[in-house]
Amino acid sequence: MKLPASARFSTVCIHAGQEPDPSTGAIITPIFQTSTYVQEELGKHKGFEYARTQNPTRLALEQNLAAIEGGVAAYAYASGMAAINAITTLLKAGDHVVVTDNTYGGTFRLFDKVLTKYGLEFSYVDTSQPELIEKAIRPTTRMLFVETPTNPVLRLTDLTAACEIAHRRDVRVIVDNTFASPCVQRPIEFGADLVMHSTTKYLNGHSDSIGGIVIAAKQEDADGLKFIQNAAGAILSPFDSWLVLRGTKTLAVRMKQHNLNGQMIAEFLESHPKVTKVIYPGLPSHPQHDLAKRQMKGFGGMLSFEVSSFEEARRVCNSVRLMALAESLGGVETLMTHPSSMTHASVPPERRAAIGLSDSLVRISVGIEDAEDLIDDLKQALG
Repeated sequence: MKLPASARFSTVCIHAGQEPDPSTGAIITPIFQTSTYVQEELGKHKGFEYARTQNPTRLALEQNLAAIEGGVAAYAYASGMAAINAITTLLKAGDHVVVTDNTYGGTFRLFDKVLTKYGLEFSYVDTSQPELIEKAIRPTTRMLFVETPTNPVLRLTDLTAACEIAHRRDVRVIVDNTFASPCVQRPIEFGADLVMHSTTKYLNGHSDSIGGIVIAAKQEDADGLKFIQNAAGAILSPFDSWLVLRGTKTLAVRMKQHNLNGQMIAEFLESHPKVTKVIYPGLPSHPQHDLAKRQMKGFGGMLSFEVSSFEEARRVCNSVRLMALAESLGGVETLMTHPSSMTHASVPPERRAAIGLSDSLVRISVGIEDAEDLIDDLKQALG
């Protein structure tokens, strides 16, 4: 089953890396739940020696996601944070990284509390302003780590501009594309060197797997990621690889509904008298709406809104019935989160204030339920 070079996005999601099992003809890649592989004779094997190093189910997923994001290769890790950690192993002590200031709380925790102990340096800037990226780059800067849209205030970075600035100074560009998904945004097309995802989110789509992936645009980076995947061993399991493969088959159709529902929920919230602010790239009120229209194909299922106070935010979070109060995002079911006390609790209060993350802000990962049912739930919770 050869995928034509002209295959479009939905076809790539379903077929890339998916060869029928040669022993049975099974159309779905099997779960190869094995720790080792029998060799035919000394020095002769079928391409697999030990499951930390290679696994056919994981390889199928990696080939699938490399094709989906348009990279030369991809490597899967045990979590999104393990994927980010693997990227930072391409650095050495004394290297400097410029990071989107409104980055995920777990990313900030890894960079600020762990990796600074090993001689890496990090500067946090508003990467939505290209001039601040330029200003933050030092002679020792080796990476620009961008999250767009950001979590949870949905600020966008102009990827074309950011890549041009970074590459002029020989700085790699890494994009955390988790919030958008490759269906909405493909950073390598704008010049990014590495793209990462928490596969836990939209790629899996069913809230039943933890994992991470890094896709490389260049073979040199791919070789480094392959080495560290084997050397450090934070690999994605065969079963989790199989679950994400199942998820990518429906990625395109799921994202269409996430986009539609996200827009409807955002428009409803913007019209509600108890909501003081709605942040969603698909709204004309978003300060970077024009950039979103150029850079994204649809506006995704993530939005945030503010109410009058922390007490009001808590009341809304505790009052939803159909929506679930839970961390994570990107599943078929709608989740509501209070970032300052949940996903971003590890970020110091003064930093949260600086990036616009108030205690009255609520984040929604809009699922693919009937949008009217979700709006009814918000009406009663806000009422």
